[in-house]
Amino acid sequence: MLQTNSTDDWVGRDNMPPDFRPGPVISLAEVLAVLAFMRRHLPIMLVTCVAGLGIAVLFLIAVVPTFTAKAELIVNSKMTLADAAAVSTVVESQIAIIKSESIANAVIEKLGLAQDPEFATGQGSGMISRLLGWSKPKTEANAARYAVEPFERKLSAKRVGPTYLVEITFDSRNPERAAQILNAVAEKYITHQLDKTSLQDEKWVADRLNELNTQALAAETALKDYDRNKTKDTADAADTRDKLAAAAESSKTAYDSFRHVVRKAEATQQQSSPVFDASLVTGASSPLRASWPKPRIVLGIAIVGSLLLGLAAGMLRDLSERFRTIGQKAGPSAEDGRIERPLPDGIRPDHQFDASARTKPVRLPSSG
Repeated sequence: MLQTNSTDDWVGRDNMPPDFRPGPVISLAEVLAVLAFMRRHLPIMLVTCVAGLGIAVLFLIAVVPTFTAKAELIVNSKMTLADAAAVSTVVESQIAIIKSESIANAVIEKLGLAQDPEFATGQGSGMISRLLGWSKPKTEANAARYAVEPFERKLSAKRVGPTYLVEITFDSRNPERAAQILNAVAEKYITHQLDKTSLQDEKWVADRLNELNTQALAAETALKDYDRNKTKDTADAADTRDKLAAAAESSKTAYDSFRHVVRKAEATQQQSSPVFDASLVTGASSPLRASWPKPRIVLGIAIVGSLLLGLAAGMLRDLSERFRTIGQKAGPSAEDGRIERPLPDGIRPDHQFDASARTKPVRLPSSG
């Protein structure tokens, strides 16, 4: 007959799988101890909670609210992109253009943000650096440059999922101002969606084409006027007409050649780099509620923090009382202001009694 031995079990308590090991058990005594601790220190916790709520309410009253305006742009590429990585690169590059300093300068100049107190007021570190001589003083000439830093800090842009959508936001103390600035950012980006070099050369190309076209028209008009008004068919007249005809032909050839070069350059650019077509999907509107501070979050943090502070104060109080009790038990006992000290064995009362008992003679009663 087989017998089982507890020491030969196929699995022991320490070798049990983690899923089958018994978890920590909270006894009733521990629960009662926690409840007693909270009941004993309830006044301290209430005081800290009321103080924390008061500080939170004062913070909500004193802080200046911030409003966040939102808008959405779609950035399409006319070229076929092979994979998701290429699409992500394209969208991230456009986000960098939206947040670039050139867009910020254009919006600041258009809306006059350099004179706006929200952007013109220097930060603490900037004031300290200017006092120490680490930066130049703020003047009207460089006021726009000082406004760029807070402008870029308030502007943010991010991609919406794996799409061509870009969400841009702007923070401001004034909700109408936030929406106005964000719409201006979207407008400047859509207007200047080409690269910086193309934007700089576009005006020069148009001006040059107009100049060559004007010269060609003037030369052709001069030739027609001469043919209409000529009276004699002399050698000098023929020579003059040949010169006018050559000037008109040269001007027309120069205009046609430059126009051909421009068209060829545009075709080459379209083949070498993607062309973007950006449009505004959702315009910015004035936000109805402040994005910061949020009263629920502030009050919740104040309540939790004050309760934890009250618990910490209660624990420190219990520890101080425990140390005080231990110190009283370990100290010397005193009664009536006197300190009891052990007596030598020669003069202790019990030893005196033993000595007298040994030296006292014993008398026997007489028989008669």
